[in-house]
Amino acid sequence: MRFEPSLLDQIRARLPISQVVGRRVTFDKRKSQPARGDFWACCPFHKEKTSSFHCDDRRGIYHCFGCGATGDHFKFLTETEGLTFPEAVERLAEEAGVSLPKADPREREREAVRVDLYGASEIAAKFFEAQLRLPVGKGARDYMVRRGIAERTSIEFRFGFAPDERDALKRHLIQNGVGEETAVAAGLLIKPEDGNRASYDRFRGRLMIPIHDERGKVVAFGGRIITAEGEPKYLNSPETPIFHKGLMLFNVHRAREAAHKSGTMIVTEGYMDAISVYQAGIRNVTAALGTAFTEDHIARLWRFAAEPVICFDGDRPGIAAAHRAIDRILPVLKSGYSFNFCFLPDGKDPDDIVRGGGADAFLGEVAKARPLSEVLWEREVATARVDTPERRAALEARIEDLVRSIKDERVARRYRLALRVNMSELFWSHDRKTRGGGERSGGAAPQAGALAPVPKPPNEPDLATIERVLLGLSVEYPDLYEANMDRLARLDFHMPSFEAFKQALYRIAVDLDAAAVSDFYAGLEGHFYSVLDDVHGDEVRRSDGVTVGRGHRLRERLPILRFHPPETFVETCFELLVERLSLRALADDIERDMRAVTADTDDNTASYLFELSRDLNRRREELLRREQELAEEAKAIRMATTGAVTSQSAIWSA
Repeated sequence: MRFEPSLLDQIRARLPISQVVGRRVTFDKRKSQPARGDFWACCPFHKEKTSSFHCDDRRGIYHCFGCGATGDHFKFLTETEGLTFPEAVERLAEEAGVSLPKADPREREREAVRVDLYGASEIAAKFFEAQLRLPVGKGARDYMVRRGIAERTSIEFRFGFAPDERDALKRHLIQNGVGEETAVAAGLLIKPEDGNRASYDRFRGRLMIPIHDERGKVVAFGGRIITAEGEPKYLNSPETPIFHKGLMLFNVHRAREAAHKSGTMIVTEGYMDAISVYQAGIRNVTAALGTAFTEDHIARLWRFAAEPVICFDGDRPGIAAAHRAIDRILPVLKSGYSFNFCFLPDGKDPDDIVRGGGADAFLGEVAKARPLSEVLWEREVATARVDTPERRAALEARIEDLVRSIKDERVARRYRLALRVNMSELFWSHDRKTRGGGERSGGAAPQAGALAPVPKPPNEPDLATIERVLLGLSVEYPDLYEANMDRLARLDFHMPSFEAFKQALYRIAVDLDAAAVSDFYAGLEGHFYSVLDDVHGDEVRRSDGVTVGRGHRLRERLPILRFHPPETFVETCFELLVERLSLRALADDIERDMRAVTADTDDNTASYLFELSRDLNRRREELLRREQELAEEAKAIRMATTGAVTSQSAIWSA
């Protein structure tokens, strides 16, 4: 229904906004001035200790000077209680005593039908509740005990029982003035298609759980068998003018306020799981109603939380349900809105978790929820083979098709970049494995929600070790340092003392002529000798005649030096160390730039980063190949010197 601005103004004029807001906040008496319609409170939209939330009766608006939240009467209700705008108008109009406009005749007829259906559903709900308390409901009560459903929960959710009779409800409805045609339209009775037989109760011999709309009105029922046998286990009401499975969510009228306060909504697979979680004290929980996840479900959930958590069983059907949900969600993804997925362990459902460990155990599992992008990536690569160019192209095409289904161009661009980087890592890891390098350290697939970090090579020595060995070789082989000092000068050493030491070496190497290079460290000043002591392998005599260094640290870190390798070997080792640091610096730069990528980043920049990361992986592969060759050469040197045959995987232990 469309509301005229004059009607909304009339509601605002009759109802001070402080009266609407005051039900949710406590006004600061010292700061507020009620006589002037000026009120202050702590903001209900973000946590704070000082009163920065201003409510102005004269203008009929609120504004938080902390988080920027601003709005009027109607927006406050939609933001704090999850009401739709028409629902907010209806509630405030009733409170203000303002009559809403009458609908057109056809709408009045439809509304009359809906009123009759609501009335019939409410009468049925009260009938089922009464039957549960009678002797005929003992089997249903025993079932609730077995399921751990507390009495207070059964009362709050209005549990009931449908007697195992053909027309027990039908007789009760007729006695209360509900016609057969209305009862059939409400889904309470079934009318045989042949028309010759009488209508009969849809629900018989079942535990009954009413299904409410967002206003808390009973619109349908779910019936659960209470015996070990029987099909179907769950029976829901059919589609009716007041009940649409693809639109409604179970328990949403209770959960929406808690969802707004907590900032998230938990979605379970079934309503019995939702009831168990709610009973454990977790109020922001809802459930779909036995149908596939729909776009309307998604839109409604986003009204309550930007990133709801869908909680599925961790078994194969649960994972399959999650994958189906992803296909529904992708086309409607939008900036700032997504879903997270929680897969419960060992095939357990939420009821198992809360009954075994309580609310904390369940919330602990929810905290492990993974973003949609990560679950999507794992789904696509779970059965993918990337051992040929054609199969890699097929994966790329499948990913591109999924990205194209995202209608929000900004989100699509972000996914395209993230999944490209993930594919680059997947291909790189596969190639490493097939070449004998083993699995990538860490093993886990990167998350695609943000641009994935550039994968780091396995078995890489720690940064300090690389820097110590490299500077130790610079002191031990000054000619080698001089030949590479331009490359070294461009590197940033992470340990401050080593960076200062490198700068001193660079200045001395530049200042001295070639004849004096072999003794260039003689000019080092005192505070560099502690570093020299750490990195140098032999004793060093300072210019004042004092001997420093304790002898063998370089050879401890690079044992192959004990076997006096040829200068060409040391030169190659030096080059590979420099390359390692260069690649480390490049990877850091790429990761920094990737973190800066936003939805507004142009495609050329994003493509450049993607290609740069691929080039980095290619250089790492080449470095790994050369290090393996150097390790083989190191083994040969050792064997030639000692006759020992050892298996070494890297030059660091050779």
